Amino acid sequence: MWRSWRFAGLMLAAAVVMGVSQWRLGQPAVGALPFAVLAVLFSPLVFPRSLTAAQARLRSARDGRPVVYWRPGCTYCLRLRLRLGRNAGRAYWVDIWRDPQGAAAVREVTGGDETVPTVVLPDGPVVNPDPAWLRARLSA
Repeated sequence: MWRSWRFAGLMLAAAVVMGVSQWRLGQPAVGALPFAVLAVLFSPLVFPRSLTAAQARLRSARDGRPVVYWRPGCTYCLRLRLRLGRNAGRAYWVDIWRDPQGAAAVREVTGGDETVPTVVLPDGPVVNPDPAWLRARLSA
């Protein structure tokens, strides 16, 4: 679990160091703001609630929604999540750092790599899809 928060924690620590440094110099701590924003963006909080791979597969089999395999700190996953906007909740999200079965599913699709985001649709998997394409699929 801590692995999911490592990068966010690093950015938060940088924000604190920057803020304290500027405060000691008598300046406003606005330099800490970008690091604080990055801490939030790279935390698991930005993503919809993660399921296990087994739960996601079961639910997807019932309703046909895509399963998105992701990991915290992945800029491509963050780009996909932010570009999907409200439609992100229409997919099932699996954090491969929290679920070994999810990581194994990604390795199976990508030939041994843990390349994310990997989206599994009823008609097959797609590695690092274009966000506009997936958004269109989720809206339909």
